[in-house]
Amino acid sequence: MTTVATALQGIAPHSRDRTAQALRLWPVVAITVAAVLVMSLPNLADPFIRYDDYPALLAQPELFWGKTLHEGRWINYLWHLREVVTPAWLNFAVYQVLWAVLAGALAVAAMGREGRAWYVAVLALFILVAPPATLISLWFNTLIPGLAIVAVYAVLGCRLSIGTHRALLPFFVILSFWAYTTYPLILLAVCLVRTERRSLRDLIGLCVLFVVSFAAAILLTYTLNWQFHGVFGVPLDDWRQATPATDLSGMIANLPILAETLSFLMVKFSFMFTPAAYFHVAMLIGATLVLIRQAPREAMYLHAGLWLGMALMMLQVLKLGVVAPSRSFLFVWIFYAVMVVRAAALLARTPGIADRMARNFTLLIVLSYMVHTFSLYTVYRPWQVETRAMAQAIKAAEGPVLVYGDVTSLSTAKAVGLLSERALAFRMEQLTGQRIMLCQTAPDQCAKAEDSGAPVFTVEVATTGAQVHLSYPK
Repeated sequence: MTTVATALQGIAPHSRDRTAQALRLWPVVAITVAAVLVMSLPNLADPFIRYDDYPALLAQPELFWGKTLHEGRWINYLWHLREVVTPAWLNFAVYQVLWAVLAGALAVAAMGREGRAWYVAVLALFILVAPPATLISLWFNTLIPGLAIVAVYAVLGCRLSIGTHRALLPFFVILSFWAYTTYPLILLAVCLVRTERRSLRDLIGLCVLFVVSFAAAILLTYTLNWQFHGVFGVPLDDWRQATPATDLSGMIANLPILAETLSFLMVKFSFMFTPAAYFHVAMLIGATLVLIRQAPREAMYLHAGLWLGMALMMLQVLKLGVVAPSRSFLFVWIFYAVMVVRAAALLARTPGIADRMARNFTLLIVLSYMVHTFSLYTVYRPWQVETRAMAQAIKAAEGPVLVYGDVTSLSTAKAVGLLSERALAFRMEQLTGQRIMLCQTAPDQCAKAEDSGAPVFTVEVATTGAQVHLSYPK
């Protein structure tokens, strides 16, 4: 275990003044906070919420309990136990600010040594516009505590000595794992980018420390599940339709699922614009070549973190036989962003055409993805408008509210990729405090309500021309 000891030992500080670095953090965070709030404007006042994020908004722990068994998310369950229920707009704003703090801290940790504010700000914004971050932000109510844990560790990376910071890694890995299983890979990125004196021995020690911490998190999760559920493990829920592999042949049979995962990842990273996917691959290769030539040890650290994370993800896909969602690959974009901007900063030492092209391409990615992110958040507004209109209609309704038809066939539901018609029921509870009956999934209950003779308020999914919308009684 000498490699772990090496990773934990106090490493001699770089000539950089750590106090000055910490002071540089908050101006960068101010930029990222302003940027993320501007990008989020279409979704700030009335944020869209995925259906399985509503239990966190409404503080209903009984609806989240199953995820402790099937996903090991114990920190999130504790969050559901809180007694104070805050509005969705406040939760979304807090979540986005935490993401902005994390992006700023990562940028300062990676670029602080350069002392060039422009590159620090650009890297922070490059991380901020990560497509996986936008995708996962729709579960903001659930993920607030986990993102806060990761953000705190990133900020500590700008203030503590390397030895102290790494000593905290196991504790933060376990806590963040209980919030979202790939959050620990962001912690690894923080440790790798802020390392000052790099060596192969130090890199091995840090990777071993991380793997041991990750294994401990898994073991503790299994233990908690055994204690509270009587199951030593994290069995996947039935809806995932997993094909778990028990041997090498089973993992080979799951290779198409891995290919599908990677294909989805490239699609999401490029916002479904294929040329952009090839552009990102070219940028990654170009940045890697620059780093290998001018900062080979830094290239070694960054690629070690990237491919260690990818190896863990690919192993999970092959072993479990399920497609990993693209939002779980946030760490990939972080490593990609650091490589590209660090390469641009190194090229700036010798101004020329390569330097100008690197800066222009970097700015192109940042600005275009800021626009794309803003545009993506506007997609959810029609659904919010339609459901607010429904809430207004049923507020004065007497008796139960019955909804007939396939809610997921609504034009606004298709536009937002509604994952379950239960989202409408939760949405009405959020807006009115009333519960509605979805007659497609509970026909018997609706029939009993109709037959009781008591007044009911009926809402139907109606089609008018090319549009499918909600229809109310006159």
